[in-house]
Amino acid sequence: MNDKIKINLPIADSFYPLTIERDEEELVRKAAKQVNLRLNAYREHFQNLSTDKLLAMVAYQFAHENLKLMERNDTEPYKNKIDELTKMLEDFFGNND
Repeated sequence: MNDKIKINLPIADSFYPLTIERDEEELVRKAAKQVNLRLNAYREHFQNLSTDKLLAMVAYQFAHENLKLMERNDTEPYKNKIDELTKMLEDFFGNND
């Protein structure tokens, strides 16, 4: 069953028509709200900048936060250490038979 809905998403004084999955509506609206909240905060501090420049600053802030989260969730160093320890154990128990 195709459970898609059409919404008009308000971002930065404009409306963007989207077709989304019904179960993602709340998340999509929360994301737009976060953009608008940050945009308005920048508008208060940088009143002389255009909306385009402010939106670029908002996009940068979200991208920076996303990259920090991706680094924090990087499990590669742990996987490498587990592999190293596993090899040490296999070598140890293999030599003590």
